[in-house]
This record gives sequence, C-alpha cells and structure tokens, in this order.
Amino acid sequence: MRESSKRGSEPRQTANGKTPGGVLKEDDGSFSVKIQGAGVDTFELQVNRFWLVQDVILAVLGREEVAPRTSLGLTLSGVTLDPFAELQTVKGFKAGVTLRLVEELYSPRSARAHLARVHELLRGAGPQDALREGRSPSILHALTHTHEAPPAAHSTKGKKANNKTEQPTEAPPPPDYILPGATERPPLATLLPANTYSEVPNCLLDLSLSCWNPPPGSRKLQGDFLYITIQTLEGKYCDITSSPRGFYLNRSTMDVFDPRPAQSTPVCHCLTDLLSQLSPQFKHHFSTLLHRPTLAAEECMSTPYHTLNWLGGSAVHAHKNGYSYRLGLELGLSTQAPDWNEELQAARDLPQTTLEERLQREKALLQVNSAFVWAVTEGAEKVIDGFVDPINGCSQDPAFLWGGLFMSMGGTGGRWLGGERGRRAAQRLELKSIQMYSDLEGDLQALHTLPTALADYRGLRLSAQGLAPGLQGNDQSGVPRGLLYGVSAGPMENPSRRKLMELLAQSAKSLGLQRHSVMGPNGHQVPLFTSTDAQGLLGADGRYYIMDVFRTLPADANFHLVEEEEGEEGAVLGRFPHGLCRLRPELVKAFIQHKHTQFTKRVREHMEESGGVEECMKAGDSRGTDAIRKACKDVGSVSDIIFEMRFNPNVFSPGVEFPTSESTAVSLQKMLLKEAATFIINDQIPAFIDDCLQGKEMPMDGATLRKALHQKGINLRYLGHLITSISQSDHKDQLRHITRLAYGEIVVRCARRSFNGYIQGVELSSLSAAASHFLCCLLVPHFSAASNGEESKKRSRRRGHKGGGAADSTSWNTLGGNELWSLICQDALETYGLKQGLGSNIDHLVEHYGLQKLSLLREICLKTGIQLRLRDYALDSRNKAPISSDDVFNLLPVVKHITMVTTDASRAFREAQNSLQKGLLEKAYEQLKEAAYLFGRVCDDLHPEACHCLSLLARMAYLQGHPAEARSVQLKVVVISERVLGFDHPNTIQQYTLLAVYMLAGGETALALRCLYRAKILMLTVHGEDHPYTAVLDSSLGLMLQGEQSIQYLQNALKLSLSFHGAMDVTTALIHHLLAQRMCVAGDYRGGMTQEKEAHSIFQNKLGENHPQTKCSSDFLKAVTQQAVRVERSIRQGGAELADSSTPESLVPSQETILEQLALVNGILKTSYSMRIMEFKEKLKQRRTSEDAEKTKAEPSSEAEVKEGTSNGKQTEDVTAENADSQLETQDVLEEIPSNSQIKDQVESHLQNGDCAAEKDEVEGSMEQSGLDRGTSSKSLVEVKELSVTTNEKSEPALVNGEECKTAEDTTAVEKQAEIEVLSQN
Repeated sequence: MRESSKRGSEPRQTANGKTPGGVLKEDDGSFSVKIQGAGVDTFELQVNRFWLVQDVILAVLGREEVAPRTSLGLTLSGVTLDPFAELQTVKGFKAGVTLRLVEELYSPRSARAHLARVHELLRGAGPQDALREGRSPSILHALTHTHEAPPAAHSTKGKKANNKTEQPTEAPPPPDYILPGATERPPLATLLPANTYSEVPNCLLDLSLSCWNPPPGSRKLQGDFLYITIQTLEGKYCDITSSPRGFYLNRSTMDVFDPRPAQSTPVCHCLTDLLSQLSPQFKHHFSTLLHRPTLAAEECMSTPYHTLNWLGGSAVHAHKNGYSYRLGLELGLSTQAPDWNEELQAARDLPQTTLEERLQREKALLQVNSAFVWAVTEGAEKVIDGFVDPINGCSQDPAFLWGGLFMSMGGTGGRWLGGERGRRAAQRLELKSIQMYSDLEGDLQALHTLPTALADYRGLRLSAQGLAPGLQGNDQSGVPRGLLYGVSAGPMENPSRRKLMELLAQSAKSLGLQRHSVMGPNGHQVPLFTSTDAQGLLGADGRYYIMDVFRTLPADANFHLVEEEEGEEGAVLGRFPHGLCRLRPELVKAFIQHKHTQFTKRVREHMEESGGVEECMKAGDSRGTDAIRKACKDVGSVSDIIFEMRFNPNVFSPGVEFPTSESTAVSLQKMLLKEAATFIINDQIPAFIDDCLQGKEMPMDGATLRKALHQKGINLRYLGHLITSISQSDHKDQLRHITRLAYGEIVVRCARRSFNGYIQGVELSSLSAAASHFLCCLLVPHFSAASNGEESKKRSRRRGHKGGGAADSTSWNTLGGNELWSLICQDALETYGLKQGLGSNIDHLVEHYGLQKLSLLREICLKTGIQLRLRDYALDSRNKAPISSDDVFNLLPVVKHITMVTTDASRAFREAQNSLQKGLLEKAYEQLKEAAYLFGRVCDDLHPEACHCLSLLARMAYLQGHPAEARSVQLKVVVISERVLGFDHPNTIQQYTLLAVYMLAGGETALALRCLYRAKILMLTVHGEDHPYTAVLDSSLGLMLQGEQSIQYLQNALKLSLSFHGAMDVTTALIHHLLAQRMCVAGDYRGGMTQEKEAHSIFQNKLGENHPQTKCSSDFLKAVTQQAVRVERSIRQGGAELADSSTPESLVPSQETILEQLALVNGILKTSYSMRIMEFKEKLKQRRTSEDAEKTKAEPSSEAEVKEGTSNGKQTEDVTAENADSQLETQDVLEEIPSNSQIKDQVESHLQNGDCAAEKDEVEGSMEQSGLDRGTSSKSLVEVKELSVTTNEKSEPALVNGEECKTAEDTTAVEKQAEIEVLSQN
C-alpha cells in the first residue's frame, strides 16, 4: 500500500511555546527522549505517550541523522521493545529516557525495502519532481529565494520566523506585462520559474541488479538474497551481496561468478556505509546530498491525491534518471495484490471512543483511500493502454482485474438512460451517493460501501472498485443469507435482514429518503428505503453492504418530461440527453430550510386566525395542534404532527410501478419535486446572481464557478438558464465575468465530450498528434487538416506510418475547426438549451464576452488530462498550428474519488467560524489552533479544508498583533494551496495576496511585491484583467508601490470598481480616498481634491453625515483644499520655482495607515480595532462600578437590593460591551475569502487613523469621551440587537426531518406541545 511520506512525528509548536491546540506539551503527553546507537550521533526526539513503539521507529527513520538506515529496533535498558506496544505501557519509560537503536537482521523483503530507501535518497526529491510526474508543483520556494545578500534590517527576523526566505536589496519594479491595460500577456514561463533548489549530485554512475541473479541454491542456503552491481564515479565496477547481516563486497566480476566475500571488506548493515568505503567520491557527494538545505515538510511530502498540472517542463527530455528499473523496484516489494475492500473496512472498524482513537482511525482511512486512488490512477493507464487483458469475453463491456481492482466501463447504458452519457452519469451519481453513505456517522457506519473511484483516460471512463467480499452462505435451514434487500431479493425474514432494514431505515432518515413500496417482478409489494436499483447484502466477512445507489438523490422535475406532459405548461425546461437528472444534496438541504420557513409562517398565520399566538401556545389548547396540522399539510410535510420533509427517489423514474396504496404519497412527492425544481429557478439562481453582485461570490475559473453553483445546489445543466437570467438582468454588465465564465464552461464541457469520442479511436503512436490537432481545431477558427497537412505528413513519416494502416491511424486528422464548433453548438443546445450566443467560432466569444483563449486552453487541458510543454503559444495565429505534437507532454488520467471526513478537525474549524460570527476573536484564535493541530494529525495539513483553516489562523494571528506568526503560517498555506489545489488555482492567487500583506507588515517590501506580482500574473492567465478581484490586486499594488505606478494601479482599480460595483458603492469610495492620498503625495492636490470629493459624496450618501468615515473624509478634504490653495497662492506670488513642493505630513499616509488600508482592501481587520474595544469595555466597567459604589453609600438601608442591582447591572454592562465588541468585530471577520460585501462593512467601521492624521487624536478623543459620557446610545443598542438576531438566524440550522429547530423558538415550542397532545390523544 502506498502511504503518504511521513513528516517527522514531532509535535509542531507556535511562537508562544504551545502546540497549535493551545495546550502545553506536558499537558499534551509529549516529551523528549534521547536516541543513540547503530552508528548515529545521539539526538533528542519528541514523542507522545500514546504512540506505539513502531511510531517512534518511523519517526527515527525519518530523521536526517539516521537516513538511509532501515531494519532498526529499539531497546530500553537492554530489553528489546515490542513494536506494537504503547510507550505508556513500557516499563521504565519516562521523559528523558535513553532509547538505543539496534540493527536487526534483514529478510529478502526488508533488504529490497532498504534498496528502495537508498534509491529514493540518491534520487533526491526536489520541487521539480512534480512537473515530471504531471502534478502541481510549489513555486513559493523559487519565488522567495534569491541570490542577493539580505539587508541588515529584517533579515534576522525573517529567518527566525521561517528559515525559508531571503530579502532582496530593493523592491523590484512591476514587469510591463502586468501593468494596467497591457496588451501583452505574461509569458507562460513566468508561471513556472526555474527553481533555485540545488540539484542532486551524482553519487554513482550505475546501480543495478547483477547479472548473476538469482543466487544459486547453494548460496541461497548460505544467506545470499541478491547481488548488486555498482559503477563508482572513479569508474570501478563492484559486485555486492545482500545478506541477512547486511551488505558486503564479493569477488565476482563481469565474467566470473565468485560470491565469496572479498578480503578485508566488512559487512555493513547500511549499503551507503559500504559504498562510502569503496568510493571516496561517493562519500563526498553523499555527504553533500545529506546536507542539502531541507525543504518544508509541505513541499516535499507526497499529496494524498494527484493534483493535475496542465503545464510540464520547458525541456523536451525532462525525465529524471534513476536506478529503479535496473534494481527491479518498479515491480514493487510484494507481488500480492492488496485487498482494498478489506483494508478500507478494517480501517472503518477501528475504535473511535476517544479523540486519539478517532484521529488514528481517520488517518488510517485517509492513507488507505489515498493508496487506493493512486492505484486506480496507475491501473487506468495500464488497462486502457492495453497492458491488461479483460477477464470476460464481452467486447461491449469488458471487465479487468488489476492490482486488486475490479475495473469496468459500467455497461452500455439503456435507452432510457441515454446511452453513453447516461452510463457516465450513472457512474458519477454512484460515486456521489457512496460519498453520502460513507459520511454517515454513529451506528450507521455499520452500513458499508465498496471503495470506488472513476478514472477518465483517453476518452474512456473506468469505474474501479475493490473486490466485493462475496455473499454469506446459507444458514442451517438452507435459507440464503447473502442478498437481503432489493426488488429482486424476494420476501424473507431473518435476523440479518432485520438488522439491515434497521440500518437502511436510519440512513434514510439521515439522507432525507422516504420509506415507500413498489411492485416487485412477481407482483408483490416490496418495501424500500432507497431506489429500486439498490441492493443490500451480507458479505462473507460479516459486514452489511449497500450497492448500486446511483439513484439515491431525488429526481429533477425540470428535466423529467413525460410524453403526455410535453404540451403542458410548467417549470419544465426540456428534455435532457440522459434520464438521470437528479437534485444535488445541497439543493435538498436548502429546499428543506425554505419549506421550514414557509411552515413557520403558516403556523403563525393559522394561530393568528385562531385567536393569536399567545393564546394558542397555552398548554392544553387544541388550536395550536390544529395550526401545526394545517401548516404540515400546507407545506407538504410527510408527517401531520411535526415538520418532516423526505423524498422518494423512485418518483419520476421510468419502469417503476407503485401500488395503489401509495398513490396519495406519490402525488405529494411529485408536487414536492416540482416545487424543488421551481425553487432552483425562482430562488437559488437569483440568489447566486445576487451573491455575485454583492461580491460574496467571485469565481475566477470554471472550477470556482462550479463550486459556487454547487454550494447553492445548482447543477451545471442550468448554465444556459443562468446566462439567460443574467442577460435579462439590469446588472448584466456588472455580471459580465460570470457570463464569460459560464460560456467558457459550456464550451469546455461540450468540447470534452467531443474529445472523448474523438480520441478513443486513435492508436497509441498518434495520441500526441491527435490531441494537438483537436486543440488547434478548438482554438483556431476554420482550422483544417489542409492547413496543417505538411506537418501531419512529416509526423506520419517519422512514425513510420505506411500502407493501408496509415489512413486508419490518421482518421482523426479529418476533423476541422468548423465541424468541431458545430458539434459544440449542437451539444450546447441539447444540454444547456443555449440556442444562440456561441457564434460561428471561438473568436465570437473572445470579441463579445472577453473570453481568453489561454484560459480556455488551461480549462480543457485540466478536464481532459492533457499536459503541454511550457512555452508561449501563438493562439491568435491563423496560418500555422499553434500547438504541435511535440508540445503535448503527456495524457494523464483524471480521477474522481470520495474524500474521507476529518470529523473532529472539521468540527473545531466550524466552531471557530461560529465564534468569529459572534465576534469572539480570542476564542476563535484558540479554536483555530486546535483545528490546525487536528488537521495536522490526520492529513499532515495537505487537505483543502486544512488550507482554509490555516489561512484563517494566519488572519487571526495578524489581528492579534503577531504579523511574524501570520507570515509563517501563511507561507505554509501558499505551499499547501499550490500542491493540493493547484499552482494556479484561484485560492492560490488569494493566498499569495494575503501573504504579501503579512510580509509587508514585517518590513519585507520586496518579497511582498513579488507575491503580488505572482498573484497578478496568475490572475491574468486564469481569467484576465476584467474581473472584480483585479481591483483588489491593483489596489494592493497601488498601496505598496510609489510614484506614478502607484497612481496608475489605483486608477485602474477605480475603473474596475466603478464598472463592477457602481459609482455609489462604499468600496469605490475607499479607492477614491486611496487615490486622493497618493495624488497628494505626488503633489497633485487638485486631482486629490477631486477624488476626495467623490469619496465624501459617497460616504455622506451611504453612511450619513455623522458617520466617522464621513467626518474623516470631510476633514481630509478640508486639509487637501487648504494645501491646494496654499500652493496656488505660492505659485502666484513667487512662481512655480519658489513654491514649496513638499507634502504636509498630515496628507502623507504612514506605514501603519498603509497596512490598515491594505487590511480593508483585502478584507482583514486591523489590529488596533480590538484593542480599542477592550479599552472601551474596561472603562465602561470602571464607570459602572464607581456608580454602584456611590449608590451603595447613598442607600445603606437597602443594601441587599443595591447588591442585586449591582450584580444585574454588571451583567447588563458585560453583555452590552460584549455585544458592542461582537457588532464591531463581526463586521470585519465573517468570511475567510475577501468579498465586496465584507469590504463594505469594514469601510463603514473604518477608523480615521491615517486618513486624516492631523485631526486623528482629536476625533478619537471625542469618540471615547462621548462613549464614556453617554454610555451606549439607544440606536447602538438597537443595532446590536438586530445584528445579534441576524447572526443567530444565519448560524443556527433550520429544522430538518423532525429534529429540533432553533430558528423560531416560539413556533418550535408550539410544535413540541402539539406533538405531545397528539400522541396523548392517540
């Protein structure tokens, strides 16, 4: 099994000496022990009491001092420790104890494992390995490391925070291609800069298995495992024997076999020790290799899953030389195929009573699933490339068995499914439903599913599963115990079936599925909790399995058109190419919450009609019960006494017959599904559009658009309707980036379907030529084989294509650009209902919607697995093919798989987010550290959710006044995002921008600018300049740069903000203000006055005359006006030469002001804000205490009442101060990713520090004095109350399937009372 490379098992610490969970190491059970022996220098190792001895051994083997030694054991006081014993159970084990390493005898397997470890070390893992393997690399190391000497200031501080970066001598100017309005796009070479990490020195000329293998029987009986031949750098050939005691030099030569040990040569337990004795150059180079600068663990560890990279290296021959094939290591250390299902289920069955057990279980699940997915990736290539023969004789649906995997095409797909597209949809839905069942918690984890993954490769989709365990045999009476559930299972009754039905009933409740009955094949009724396709069985391993669950989710009524309903009116959008259109789970959840809102409203209305809410809520009043019953009926609840929404997955499924007793329930289900389908059109799509308008969603590419739509429960088949809705909107110009992305996603998805059918018939030798030809047809208008005929003939001659086979092998060459675009338009019409808009070729989308061909190329490569050579492509050329066969580096499988949950870490992360919503920054900070620690324990931080958690932790550290810690954590975040999500993923762009802010706070201006340049380059490549987030990048660049370039970037940011947010938006006002400041610094006071007038007008209109920001803008405007008049007067009196050109200090923003403005632009709360609130709370407490003391002295006779009043007053004051804190801090920290709405809230609460520096102290003093004199105003209290209500409504879930609802407490109380009364009546 392939395991992730293990990071050193030492607990990570923060700057304050605590673990990320905020607990001291002694309390966490971690302490230090000494390790010595086995020829290594003594060192200390951090261990935990709950570790196994085996965990300590793995941690020791991962240390640089020990590598590449293997087959080591541990002893304590001369006693060998059991590898599977816990440290806390070992007698005499305590902090500071000395553990001794001992060399153990090799076995044939462990000897090969040692060879593999030596090979891995000699090969030298580096950042460029990802490019060679088609994975996403990390660029941060190359970006932040330079060869210039660091300056005296900040260099020590930077290395102390994270020994990873070097500070250049001066800030680099921005390249011309990222300047605002530049027509030239960044060269692709800038996306993957050359890495400065030192190359691996060659230690040997050759390392391979000897020709004398395998050892003869006589030598095998004397302990010879295998023979190894090496060629040293001195040119000397040596033959080495592997034996149980280690490795030694034998007397064999290339011509003579003599396995006897050479004279005066010792037996070395480690192969590198022997090689160091045989070759001085090996010793020197190996020492250099061991002492290379080490990369961060996040950069060198293997990611759990393969993250595709669409660009390869710049050289054609980028393959790294290694010895693995000559050592036979490619065959693996074991020829026995793993039982993936047993490994997964064994990991699922691990105990999970304590936190430590749950962490170990989740880590084991992640490792098994990761190894399974990597095996599927390799198996898909082997199977489709023809290295594996099918195990059945069916050419239509071949099945394969490889590496413990059962791989098949999934059948041809029935007519009702829609053929090939229906088959692919069934495979995708099966994977999604398996994810839903795998995520069930508690007792439902006894319901198992097979490990499953999908691999798309060379136009084919393979479904890969672990081998099923087989069916349980018959019992003593001969009744079969295997297939227990399903339409074809037949009626039976036994304990196993009852147990399975109980599990299915509980899972149906969790998944929102309704119990129902259908007519079986023999005419009998079959009770079901799933779709008719599902089967439940008892495996030979004694576990219960659920299979064929691809129709678990309810049907989408918008795309299920029945023959007799074609002419009827309704929400039906039309027919779809396949019959498996299902709702997303996010939509089901949102629809249930929507129906609960309706239910609450209807209950209130019925109560009002029956005499009022208060009267109906009295105990024993039947009117409350009647109101609940009526409301349940109104909203379609499946229960008439409580709100409960469930869905029948078999409704709108062809071929399913319901008994007459189910007619009422089926009619209700059809009504609910039609309402859910209408809910997508009338509610979710408009809500998504509104979020994009407000800046809550800012997708940059197809992946982020897809994620944003899915979060709303909107399937991608609604892309055409989304485009139509935007085109009919009054804000279509502000949503042009969404329209652009939607068109691009439609084109790419339609092109991928055409590519799948196109590439299937291409033979292996023509794959690169066919792939490049297809890309040219897509990106070059009117491209044809004739325009590229000569090159095709040359390629065919180079490949030796002759005779009759040549026509067949180059049939792909007949595809032209016009034909491909016609296929795309036809597919867009059938799938998305897009009748017009695509035009006649790709240039139509470029001209009308601003779509970039390079962005389209990136998207199609990521979706099809094509990897291109790193060079610039002339995509606008019409005379020559921009992409040749030599540019196609590789064609990689695109794998879809389930993800393993991180229960405790995700829960801690959600709790931290909830604390942020309530404004509890300190509590959220500690919870984020705890969540980060838990993520590190399970997945070594290489997880998308761990990336988001660490990013939020960095922001909280910055808010707490720890910019060095924020910088250190954010460095890790960028690396994780690059490797797990992609080096050019939109999240990586945003993380680079945040890193720039933290670096600037630490004084590293040059590195901060490099990070912003990197973010801008990625932004221009992924989407282009015309995007709302470009305004954020340009504003940040304008604040960091100086002079004319600063004004240039801010002007472009203002232009984009006006275009996307409007002229009266608060964000636009902020950019007006920033531009006014920079113009004043440049001496253009008249221009600065004009910009500040615009800002003041917006602030006054949006925030009011008395808002601090409006007052600050007014003061700054007065100062600018006075300075402009002063300069004008000086020019008139003494001429331009004698005029004072210096800018007053009150108009020059300080470094602190710039950081605060950057925090506003990027959605980060400034550090001084929470400090102000804490001081305000403390002064409020002191004032209340003094007032209560005076009352106590004035009224000694009523001492008890005064004490009670004092206590209540203190509680009220604490709550008031806490709510004020919550109100102010919640406005600044609500979302992890900066958004326009978040920036609006932050601008409204922005203090005037630096904006009007001359009047800063005076305004702050007046604010504090008014707060102390009047306390909290009534208006503030109202705002606090409203904010509190709003926050609670957003953070608390609605009632789902009869569970407690916290959204409307009074209605829930009546609901519970009604339920009690009904139960008592029955």
